[in-house]
Amino acid sequence: MTEQVTSAQLEFVERQMKRRRWVTIIRGLVLFVLLGAWEVGARAGLINDFIFSSPSRIFFCFNEMVRDGSIFYHTGITILETLISFFFVIVLGIGGAIILWSNQMISEVADPYLVMLNSLPKSALAPILIVWLGANVRTIIVAAISVAIFGSILTLHNGFSNMDPDQIKLIISLGGSRKDIMTKVLLPGSIPMIVSNMKVNIGLCLVGVIIGEFLVARAGLGYLIIYGSQTFQLSLVMSSIFILCVMSGMMYMGIGMIEKQIKQ
Repeated sequence: MTEQVTSAQLEFVERQMKRRRWVTIIRGLVLFVLLGAWEVGARAGLINDFIFSSPSRIFFCFNEMVRDGSIFYHTGITILETLISFFFVIVLGIGGAIILWSNQMISEVADPYLVMLNSLPKSALAPILIVWLGANVRTIIVAAISVAIFGSILTLHNGFSNMDPDQIKLIISLGGSRKDIMTKVLLPGSIPMIVSNMKVNIGLCLVGVIIGEFLVARAGLGYLIIYGSQTFQLSLVMSSIFILCVMSGMMYMGIGMIEKQIKQ
């Protein structure tokens, strides 16, 4: 019986590995076909490569920016602004959720306002932030925080509120205070949810940074996109978007690696 189970398990693992290999191969083929069709269409005149650019033009533009070092400068600026705003979203999100969890009155009063602010298009706040804070990096970071913070507080507060009531009763029966519940049950038990929330927030912070850079920046990938579109350098725009895709994917994978370490 043991050999049969082991054999079945091995066959299942082998099928899963084979499936993953095929998924990876198909993903690569889809990307290759799309890029190839784009390049062929541009060279054959089916699409205007001045407007739509082409993979080869994007490659040469990217290579030129690597050689003069400008791509590292602008990418570094965007990464730094994203990480700073991400840090504040984590701290303020957890802190805000704890305050709402600790006081039912505050939670009931603040809930509709948080829902309203979370639903508000954050680009509408950008002109106000420019007037209040000026056209500087601080405005970009605050804009990025505003994109993620309200949803983060709502999500974490909802998770805290759904904590196992039996664990709370156990802590209380042993003479524990609300602080003990928070430090010994709430926060340790909510770490997987917090990390999962971080995976969403890192992308939202990047979106907020790009929105801010569109409006007030003189450096960063958002600035390059706006500058390239205004000067009709579409290869520059596409190169910046490509870097953003890679950067967002790497940030998401980084948080995913942290999540795997926690689950082990």
